[in-house]
Amino acid sequence: MPALHDVGERPLLDKPILITMLSGWIDASGAANAAIETLKEASNAQLVATFDTDTFIDYRARRPIMELREGLNTRLRWSVPEIHHGADTNGRDILILCGPEPDTAWELFVETVCNYCTDHGVERAFAIGAYPFATPHTRPPQLSCHSPSPHVLAEVPFLKNSVDVPAGMSAVLEHGLTEHGIAALSLWAQVPHYVAALSYPAAAAALVSAVQMVAGLVVDVSELVADAQQQRERIDQLVSANPEHLEMVLQLERMFDEAVKSGQVDPRGQTPASGDAIAAEIERFLREEMGRDNK
Repeated sequence: MPALHDVGERPLLDKPILITMLSGWIDASGAANAAIETLKEASNAQLVATFDTDTFIDYRARRPIMELREGLNTRLRWSVPEIHHGADTNGRDILILCGPEPDTAWELFVETVCNYCTDHGVERAFAIGAYPFATPHTRPPQLSCHSPSPHVLAEVPFLKNSVDVPAGMSAVLEHGLTEHGIAALSLWAQVPHYVAALSYPAAAAALVSAVQMVAGLVVDVSELVADAQQQRERIDQLVSANPEHLEMVLQLERMFDEAVKSGQVDPRGQTPASGDAIAAEIERFLREEMGRDNK
């Protein structure tokens, strides 16, 4: 049984860009998922291929969703990795790999994706994600990146950390793509610790903007920018209502500004303990406040 199934006829593509966001790994505030959904909508992306679920998905761990309507089992919704095809405002072809991270057969998954990309003439690939960090919501989200290729890294201005962490599929995939001659780069947005459990459109907008910059794409991000402004105002109101927490945010701002001014970034990608303590306290505060709002 093939590991990948085309949906309809294979599209004729002209050097498409691959953008990947697979759920199941780190995605603070769901920012990367929001970014990939924005890219899918802006590019009018349509489903072109699905992966064999019995090969890659453990459905005892990732059970399908049963839709019941007055006792009628109307349908089952299965989690499955998918490839969508769209185009930016200028007609540039985009392939979007999304859905759940495979549970098994990672090497086969990578081989399958790489072969698909080679068949369609993909020359560059990007993955996106978001992670929590001790940074204030009052400053623009910072981006970090990684790639197996020093040449790819040299072309982008984002933070480049040194740290040992468990890898997601996107990290494994970028090695496979690089071995197939496809330039691969992962982009990560930093999300303030204290909003990591909330939506944070500012990080999603930063990811989309970064993809536009490095891939040369043109897509509309106006809705994300508007959402980011609304969420910023809401968080501002919650924080400013408590002088103690306002001072804590100001301290994070000072830490951020000093780091920018000095050009120093912790090479281990670690957060100062004081920043952790501040962020944890504000996170508890915002959860409590927003919990009251939803009652």
